[in-house]
Amino acid sequence: MSFSAFYVAARPVGRQGIRTMATRRAFASLTTTNSPVTIHPSPSEIRAQRLSDRNLETAVRHVHKDGLVVVEDVIPHDQLDLLNTKMVQDARSLQARGEDGPFNYNLGNLQQDAPPVKDYFFPSIFTNPIATQITSSVLGPCPKWTFNSANSAMPPLPGSSPQRQPVHSDADFAHLEHPFALVVNAPLITMTPENGSTEVWLGTHTGPELSGTHAQEGAHGERASGRIRKELLEKRREDGMGPIQPVVKKGSIVIRDLRLWHAGMPNSSQDVRVMLAMIHFAPWYRNKMRLEFAEDIKPVLEKLEEDRKLGLQVPVDWVSNENAMGGYLDKGFGNSYDFDQEK
Repeated sequence: MSFSAFYVAARPVGRQGIRTMATRRAFASLTTTNSPVTIHPSPSEIRAQRLSDRNLETAVRHVHKDGLVVVEDVIPHDQLDLLNTKMVQDARSLQARGEDGPFNYNLGNLQQDAPPVKDYFFPSIFTNPIATQITSSVLGPCPKWTFNSANSAMPPLPGSSPQRQPVHSDADFAHLEHPFALVVNAPLITMTPENGSTEVWLGTHTGPELSGTHAQEGAHGERASGRIRKELLEKRREDGMGPIQPVVKKGSIVIRDLRLWHAGMPNSSQDVRVMLAMIHFAPWYRNKMRLEFAEDIKPVLEKLEEDRKLGLQVPVDWVSNENAMGGYLDKGFGNSYDFDQEK
């Protein structure tokens, strides 16, 4: 890591199973704890696929306050394993493209889509009801799901050195000062500082001095857009609100405000670390992006909607399985997507 920090083990606090992974940073005589809140649902909540009112309140509060919250133990590991096996193979293929691949800021961080066919489409992952319960509570009923991809931290190739991303915001355009988009991240393996767990700067998603293009460098659409100005990073550190690089357990979901400062970190392990990213936009937000799925996923989504288990608007362009599998690895890098809304 490029910033001094150390980690202590997570411990349950109180009856609601809220855990924190405390991160401490010393500034002369000042010591500050700056950590994401992690919710550990009860067995009954996991069976019902729904958080209790108390845990939901906690999740919503920290999405607003910190710009990020973690919920553990909500995705079956066997489904993650099956998807991970395929996506690791795909990631190695994309890595071999080098400069022609869909990398984000550097070649060690790839943008890649999951195979958009039924064999790899698990509702517990892609339309996780607890994730949707949280995003609906923040953004309004039936958010629009219009982005479905992943970020993969790659082990360095022989002769190359691991690289980190600059601290940046994915909202690299003039955006609203209140929540309008939440990213649902799902790591396919446990994320650690060793394998490139994302660095996050809690609380940087809001406030006139932090959230906006005036705090950024690089024009929208450039490969390196959205970079946070160095003087703002230094001020944040001086105020005891520097970055953290938390451990996020396999089976967890992370809800992150699109505006939050963050950075992809080097992967010094030998394992590809894939983290899915689904973006839920507020139902009133006028973004025109659409998903592209194979036709065999359509009955899955229709059944979820019929059973009232979807809770999302899902604008999709349906294509044949052959076309879906033939083109899903040829998508753009992250900053080439337009998350803005129509004016």
